[in-house]
Amino acid sequence: MDEIVKQALAKWPNVPDCYGWLGLDARGNWYLRDDQAQAQGPFAGGTPDSRGSMLRHEKLIDFIQRNYADDAQGQWFFQNGPQRVYVELQATPWIWRVAADYSLTAHTGATARAQRCFLDERGWVYLETDLGFGLVHTQDMGSASDAIETGLWVPLPCNAKDLPGRFAYAVSPQARMRALAEA
Repeated sequence: MDEIVKQALAKWPNVPDCYGWLGLDARGNWYLRDDQAQAQGPFAGGTPDSRGSMLRHEKLIDFIQRNYADDAQGQWFFQNGPQRVYVELQATPWIWRVAADYSLTAHTGATARAQRCFLDERGWVYLETDLGFGLVHTQDMGSASDAIETGLWVPLPCNAKDLPGRFAYAVSPQARMRALAEA
């Protein structure tokens, strides 16, 4: 976490959390979701309009990625100064890039080591790593296929709908927050 973020947390400890305004797609792209985008539906499984606007400002993306973490409920967030901005996930909290030598880099730039491989009913490949659980980027399926064919990764079958529970992450912190408020 950036030092400036730690200082802001100490200075303003009771800033309300923010839900629904930031999304991470299955290719590791960040989306800003204003009120209009949120009104179009959920980030995951919604319409192209419900995703919002893809962020392109490199310094902002770097800042988000340096301050990306999860809480005890498996909700992923970006710590924006004193405010937690919870992230709506299209797929998983990590998106893996696979190099020709099968080394892994997350969408945030962090490196990881594969521990287990999973294959769902759609043919999507996931990796459990020392950093956490995530989806292999679509552009790297060739490298992933090679790793599977050589026996480096042995895919275990899984159902996509079971993954958030199995790997303890929340796809939609906003939906979770709403459900808790209604209970």
